[in-house]
Amino acid sequence: MTTMTDPPGQGFRLSQLIYDTRYRSLTIQVVAMILLMLLFSWLVSNTIHNLQNLGKDFDFGFLWQPSGYDINQRLIDYNSQSTHGRAALVGILNTLLVAALGCALATVLGVIAGVLRLSNNWLVARLMAFYVEGFRNVPLLLWIVLIFALMTEGTPAPSAFRGDTPSASMLFDAVAITNRGVYIPAIHFNAAFFESGLYNWLLIIAVFAASVFAVKRIGHWAAVKQEATGDRPTTWYLTLGVLIVPTAILMVLMGAYFDLPSLQGFNFGGGVHLRGSLIALWLALSLYTGAFIAEIVRGGILAISKGQSEAAFALGLRPGTTMNLVILPQALRVIIPPLISQFLNLTKNSSLAIAVGYMDARSTLGGITINQTGRELEGMLLLGLFYLVLSLLISGVMNVYNNSVKLKER
Repeated sequence: MTTMTDPPGQGFRLSQLIYDTRYRSLTIQVVAMILLMLLFSWLVSNTIHNLQNLGKDFDFGFLWQPSGYDINQRLIDYNSQSTHGRAALVGILNTLLVAALGCALATVLGVIAGVLRLSNNWLVARLMAFYVEGFRNVPLLLWIVLIFALMTEGTPAPSAFRGDTPSASMLFDAVAITNRGVYIPAIHFNAAFFESGLYNWLLIIAVFAASVFAVKRIGHWAAVKQEATGDRPTTWYLTLGVLIVPTAILMVLMGAYFDLPSLQGFNFGGGVHLRGSLIALWLALSLYTGAFIAEIVRGGILAISKGQSEAAFALGLRPGTTMNLVILPQALRVIIPPLISQFLNLTKNSSLAIAVGYMDARSTLGGITINQTGRELEGMLLLGLFYLVLSLLISGVMNVYNNSVKLKER
């Protein structure tokens, strides 16, 4: 009587790493990783060897040395005796400022232009098309320089506001637009909680953000109440109070008051001085990026089936209400992913600020600091790390928002 047994299995052979499809992809990845690590180690070793030949070392101690230069636009206290590290911080805050302002204005302009490009009014649609095509097809640097030239050449000097019959006047007796920049009222505090004005403003922003979150919770509560009873409670007064009262109380406790700009000698004093370089860079970045966002918005709207609009019209909704409540919420699922790329592009394009003398991170850490200390490798590494971290933060926040609006599948 014979017994049937399985044939003995073959052991592992080295040739399987190449000829067996189960292991070939893994082998290629391991070899590629080893080669990449060898290349990276060679680059590091070669850089260290070249630095030694030049009599240099790899050190970040220059960040604690006195900078010796001034920065014209700043959000925190700084002078020429401050360290290079603080100068870099001032530049980073200036970059964050223009990036935040640019993303906000570009989004508003892009949404408006994208919607109006689909208007049935021929003139409005053509004007928006002219704006989009005009800004998209001209280099950003030219727009920055052009707007800066208009700011410096097309606006009056401070001396025009002087005399019994001045040739220029302030807007609402509080805003002065001159060839040296724009002067607006400033808010100061008599009983501030922190010595640094930046920390006081961060506290105010935090309280206002908490109020916005509370308003969203009120809206959610009203929606749940409406779904349960069929009657939506009136919440506008509660929403307005929650949004304004906490911030107003905090500012009163801090002794907030307005400091209006006034002509003092040959220039304006008091208030906040927004230099022409900041305004030119902000407007150019916003208008340029807004043109690209307009096309993204237009494409997202066109991606929504016309049946959605027809159904809304059949229910008696007006075109404006249909766009706000039916079309745009669905179009966000198409708009948000490419919108993230535009926000990243605007943030990185802010490095063109050096063309008009706006002192951002590129001009301070990646410019004057490197020239004075000779630490070009360390400076560029820090500058690249800053843009990398900032881009990842923007991408992460926008991806979280994208996940909240995308279609949920079962």
